[in-house]
This record gives sequence, structure tokens and C-alpha cells, in this order.
Amino acid sequence: MLDFIKQYLLYYKNYKKQFFYTLIGIVLVAIGTSGTAYVIKPLLDEIFVNKNEQMLAVIPFLVIALYAAKGFGRYIQAYYISYIGGDIIRIVRDNLLSHILKLDLAFFNEKHGGELISRITNDINRIQGAVSNQIAKIIQESLTVISLIGVVIYQSPELAFYGLVVLPLIIYPLSRLAKKMKKLSFLSQEKNSDITSNLSETFNNIEIIKANATELIETDKFKKHNQESFDINIKSVKTNELVSPIMELLGAFAVAIVITVGGHKVIDGEMSVGTFFSFMTALFMLYTPLKSLSSLYNKLQDAIAANERINDLFNKTPNITAGSLEIPNRVETISFKNITLRFEDKIALNKISLDIKKGETIALVGDSGGGKSSLINTLIRFYDPISGEITLNNTNIKEYDLQSLRKAISIVTQRVYIFNDTIKANICYGEIYDEQKAIQALKDAHAYDFITNLPNGLDTILDEFGTNLSGGQRQRIAIARAIYKNPQILILDEATSALDNESESVITEVLNEISKDKITFIIAHRLSTIKNASKIAVFKSGQIVCLGKESELLENCTEYQRLHNLANI
Repeated sequence: MLDFIKQYLLYYKNYKKQFFYTLIGIVLVAIGTSGTAYVIKPLLDEIFVNKNEQMLAVIPFLVIALYAAKGFGRYIQAYYISYIGGDIIRIVRDNLLSHILKLDLAFFNEKHGGELISRITNDINRIQGAVSNQIAKIIQESLTVISLIGVVIYQSPELAFYGLVVLPLIIYPLSRLAKKMKKLSFLSQEKNSDITSNLSETFNNIEIIKANATELIETDKFKKHNQESFDINIKSVKTNELVSPIMELLGAFAVAIVITVGGHKVIDGEMSVGTFFSFMTALFMLYTPLKSLSSLYNKLQDAIAANERINDLFNKTPNITAGSLEIPNRVETISFKNITLRFEDKIALNKISLDIKKGETIALVGDSGGGKSSLINTLIRFYDPISGEITLNNTNIKEYDLQSLRKAISIVTQRVYIFNDTIKANICYGEIYDEQKAIQALKDAHAYDFITNLPNGLDTILDEFGTNLSGGQRQRIAIARAIYKNPQILILDEATSALDNESESVITEVLNEISKDKITFIIAHRLSTIKNASKIAVFKSGQIVCLGKESELLENCTEYQRLHNLANI
């Protein structure tokens, strides 16, 4: 718990003014609470026993002042600690997403998107309660306990011994409950991740679910996760709620002893009625913050468990590190030199060597799983090869800044990525918007005509995944985005697969035209799209088995002949 508090107290230095006001509120609450207990003594002894009219004129105003202090203190404490906690959580959430996005693609392949969403939302929300309320509440209740203990001891040290002997007795059961709460919190957060992942998968695959009429199957899957989450949460409630009866029972024994001993003292005239009732009031009031502290300690285990899960992500570092060089204005050559890439036990690329010059278009063909996309992924540095090197203008690409490298590359894949934003925001994604440039890119991609017929033109908001467009329209948006970026390296991975033959032919000509001053890679299964390639690399089992122009491959490459014959069936 101390590590958790230390980690988040570091943030408080940025909120000195707000924290100062919070402390004022906490102190006012502590003074108001303990003062209310102390005022019982003069209330009984001076007013009801001694008939002191002067005190009768003073005590009511003192009571009003004490309750006003307590009420105002609670208000300013609640406001400022909520402000501090909410802002700290905002910063942590921003930092966590920023950190996650910098991790390697391999990390995202291992982690389910729903789990990451759960960490950023659910787990951090659990911390928010601790940072914004529970830590402040612990400080407040601790000060209240200290001040009330002061009142108790001041009134009667002997009775204080009997009344407070219960405190060390509660440590063992509460520590056991806290350990159990932390374990249950871990399980609860894991189950919340499962629920989020399940929902994310369900909504992302809604078309296939509808097409196969498997709504009931998916509902049953969700019900299972939901029931398990309920079972864990109800166990947490049961564990946390044990604090109150334990405190009540132990407190009852202490109070019973105090009543017995204190009653004899009042009867024997050793203690005034006012002193005894002031003591009892303070003692009764003391057990409320003690119970609250015990409950808060248990609830804090939930935040500690969530924080450990979040720190687990913060502790992950990318294996792919960036260099410091900027990509030159003219990329003249790219060379793959004996590149070998492994995914766990599988060799994806085996000693690949390939040279491409500016203005050349190289087509990568072969069966699925042959290594075509893997080669492109090493160029973009989604993955680094385990041996060999890739050079750009004879400089290893590891020496270039990652952002600079990726800014120089445009990629259009068979899977089109559309953001829930305007068409113009989708086209200029990652770049500064220029309307004339955007319009020209759309015209080149043969997308401008259908966009002008939309109600809001370029300002039309696209649905998630672009579901308010046809497949061909989404593909044109993606091609326009690549054209708008005007990259030095262009990668087309089945870029025209969603287009009809006529549109494909026209856009292929446009892409051929804009590729003249670039290095272009085309991954294709339809061999009709690569006839104009400078050379064709034929992949099989992670190796390039043939390399040359189409006419040469048709004569000399058995594997390409097989692919060509399959394409013409």
C-alpha cells in the first residue's frame, strides 16, 4: 500500500494550492468532529448540572460553529480532492495510451484489444476512487481518530485504556481480509477484461454473427463471463462487509467494559456525568472513523491490484528502437541483404536478398504464407529481422528515426482502415490538410464524383469501419489517402481488390503514373495487376525462388508458371 501511495503522492506536487485547501478541509472536519464530542462535557456539567446561564448562551453557538466547520470542511475537501484525483487520472490515462501506442506490433498481436481497453478504462477507474477520495479519506479519518483519541485520553486515561485495548486486536483479522480483497480484485479485473474482450469481438464480428444466426451462442458466451464476474464481485462484497461486524463486536466488548468501570466512577463521585458522557460520545464517534479506515483499507486493495496491472504495461518496453537520422529527401535505393525473420518457431523469411531503385516497381507474388507481407513488415519495421540488414541509400534503416521512416511510406492494404471522422480527415490522416491537394487525390483515386453526391461532401462523417460506404468506395478513400501523402515509398497490398475491372484498370494507370518517381511494392494475387512491374519476386516458403520480368518468369520459373495457370483457370 505504501508503494501505491508513494507513486501517486508524487503527482500531488503539481497541485500545491488545491492540496493546501484539501488539508484545510480535512483539519476542519477533524476539529469539528472531535470538538462535537468534547462539547458534551460543558453541555451536561455546566448547563444541566450547574445551571450556568452564561454557558447556555455560548454552547449553542459553539455547536453551530463546530458543525459549520465540519460541513464546510467536507465540502472544500471533497471538491479539491476530486479535482486533484480526476486530473491525475486523466494524466495517467493519457500517459498509458501514449506508452502502449509506442510498443511493438508484436505486443498488440499478443494482447486482445478488449483487454487493453479494459486496462485503460476499467482499471484506471478503480484507481480514480483511491486517488481522488480514498487517500484523502484515509488522511481525514486518521486525523479524526487522532483528535478523538486525544479527547478520550484527556477525559480519562484509565477508561481510555479499556476503550482502546480493542485497536491492536483488529489488526490480524483486517490484514487477512485485505489479502483476500486484493486477490478477489485481481480476479474481478481479469474478468472485466474478459467481458470487454468478448463484447469487442462480438461487435467487430457482428456481420458473421448475423449471417450465421449465432446470436444465442454469443449471448451464452457473454452470460458465462457475466455470471463469473458477478460471483467474484459478490465475494468481494461479502469479504469487505465483514469489517463492520468484526469492529462492532470488538467495540461492544470495549464499550461494555467502559460502561462498567465508568459507571462505578460516576456513582462513587470520581467522575462527573458530563465527563463520562463526553468520553462515551468521543469513544462512540471514534469507532465510526475506525470502521471507515478498515473498510477503506480493504477497498484500497482493489486500486492496488489495478495499479499493478497498469504498471505491468508501463514496464513493457519496445524491442524495436529508433535511430536519430531523418529520411533523406530522395530515396534512391532500398536493399534487403540476407534477411531472416522468425515468428516463434516458424521461419517467415529465409535469407532474402533484394535490391530496388527509385522509379522501379517490384511485384511480390506467391501463395499465402509465402513471406510477401513479412518482407514489407520488415521495411516498415513492424518487425526486425533476426539476421541480415535492410539499407536505405546504403544506410541501415535502424539508424533512421521511426516516425521519419514511416512518414516516407504509404501503404494501401486489402483491409481498408477507416476512422469515425470526416472524409477529409480520413484522407489527410497524419498530414496537414490542404483542400486542393485532397480534391486532386480524390480525383486521381476516382472517388471525387461519389463524394460530391454525399450530403456534406468532404465533411461527411464516416461510420466506424466506413460502413456507410461500399467496399469499392472505402478502397478509393484508402488509395486517395496514399496519393495525398505523396510518399517516397508506396506499398500496394491488393490495393484494387474491391474494385470492378474497369475501375481497377483506370486506378492502376493512375498508380503507375504516380509511381514513376517512387519505389513501389505491389503484393498481388491477381497477376493482371503486375504486368507493368519492373521485376517480379516469386515467394515460396519464405524464400524468393524466382526474380525477373514476367516474360522471363513465364519461360524459366516453374512456380510462376503454376501461379499463372491457376490465375487463368
